[in-house]
Amino acid sequence: MHTEIPTPTYIPTLPPIHDYGIAIVGCGGIVNYAHLPAYRTHNLTIVGCFDRDPAVAARTAAAHHIPRVYDSLAALLADPAVTIVDIAVPAWEQRAIAEQALAAGKHLLCQKPLSEALADAIAIAAAGERAQCWVAVNQQMRWSAGIAASADLIRNGAIGTPTDAQIWVSADTPWHMWPWLRDSAHLDVMYHSIHYLDSLRHLFGNPAHITSRHARYPGQPERAETKTVTILDYADGLQATVMVNHHDASRDTAATFRFLGTTGIITGTIGSMYDYPHGRTDTLSYARHGDALVDIPLKGLWIPDAFIGPMASLMNAIQSGIAPVTSARDNIATLQLVHGAYRSAQQGRTIAPDSLSS
Repeated sequence: MHTEIPTPTYIPTLPPIHDYGIAIVGCGGIVNYAHLPAYRTHNLTIVGCFDRDPAVAARTAAAHHIPRVYDSLAALLADPAVTIVDIAVPAWEQRAIAEQALAAGKHLLCQKPLSEALADAIAIAAAGERAQCWVAVNQQMRWSAGIAASADLIRNGAIGTPTDAQIWVSADTPWHMWPWLRDSAHLDVMYHSIHYLDSLRHLFGNPAHITSRHARYPGQPERAETKTVTILDYADGLQATVMVNHHDASRDTAATFRFLGTTGIITGTIGSMYDYPHGRTDTLSYARHGDALVDIPLKGLWIPDAFIGPMASLMNAIQSGIAPVTSARDNIATLQLVHGAYRSAQQGRTIAPDSLSS
């Protein structure tokens, strides 16, 4: 018997109305090589940008043919052409900007992490609800080809009841691309593995417990953790493991996922972790138990192609009234996993993430 090759639905699509005016706050690297290329591919309407460094904003505007550079955040928020503010600033600056933008009646796409402090993330979600404006978080790995296709297969029963999940990444991560992270008190879980934790929530829901261990590479220049092992335990017996090493100089990069169920298995690779940020397309294989794995061809790159997903979901929320897939309120549960991982590592014990509020 041979496994029939399924055809998963995984490519993000825009809602019928998608000409909302978008303004960018923060014109750093991720905006230039991910956000804006994705938006231009889909002909979205970028009305202007702002950065606290005017020269950076001017370079971004010139490179991406953005018609206006705002001289202040207030000027951006006062522009009636702006419906959506895409915020891409360090996490500790996000709450103040988000609250001002919500007070001005703008819908928001916020960078991840929504905040380094759980209380600030809760405050942003509450501010959005008070303003009756949508707040989405740019947890775009949910729309990467491998994860999105896996989600569709799992949702349609391809592997039966999920029993085990693993994400394993061992790579030489170019932290020099983000100099401010070198001295950060938090690194892998807060700024990298948050993607994997959010994706596992997307695939399997919220775990009951989290256990995490963190380490550093000998002589590493970074202040915080660059090697982590995290286990998620679910009430139904499902276990999910995330293992990450950012200091693998062997040139034998590994970035894989494996989702096992009672009737089938999904395996694949996370293409963007190979030669980041250029990367490659994710791979995906599937089989029913007892059959050989079959490859399911995928299209697109996590960076930049998946970046249209959170924006499309936000636009859909504006016109449908249904919360974005990665809403601020939903993202609190992801941040509870992040903070639960740090608390587990610090205290040497297992944590119930849904008990955390600060």
